[in-house]
Amino acid sequence: MAVIKKIRSRWWSQPVEKYPHEVELEHSVPAAVGTRYDIRPLAISQLDECWRLDQRCFVDGEAYSRETFEYLLTAPESVSFRAAAPGGAMVGFVIGLVEPDHTGHITTVGVAPDHRRRHLAKRLMTEVEKGFRQRNVRLVRLEVRSLNIPAQKLYERLGYAVTQRLPKYYSNGGDGLLMLKSLE
Repeated sequence: MAVIKKIRSRWWSQPVEKYPHEVELEHSVPAAVGTRYDIRPLAISQLDECWRLDQRCFVDGEAYSRETFEYLLTAPESVSFRAAAPGGAMVGFVIGLVEPDHTGHITTVGVAPDHRRRHLAKRLMTEVEKGFRQRNVRLVRLEVRSLNIPAQKLYERLGYAVTQRLPKYYSNGGDGLLMLKSLE
């Protein structure tokens, strides 16, 4: 429940826009072009792997705690998937929650820095939307940094529209944007 409160309190709170440019993360060998990825359900057994990946994806202080991931992955309203590279290593994830009003809330999407620009976020978003549809969700929402133009463009291509600016939404004071998509 603390996660829901945190997510909702971020939505309604108003903390000064300072979003650092993307920092280079751990140096690792980039995936070969043409690598095939599988999209699979994300389970509590992948908790630590998911949490570690989140730490790599969100180096700006916005990564979730291990306890938050534990809640998100065990909540009955969770709809979660992971992208796996050959060999099974997790290289991406998406976690959504079905809210009491049957709105889908995408709480987090992450792709390992060395596996980006391979359409994994798009595939993960498509899969979570399918999961939401199976749970009778007709409207999906997400929040994105106002300065994260690449993510905004992806979401717009997927049919999301900005409906509200969220001043000082992020803990470092950065503004967010609320984006919505109808699944009907």
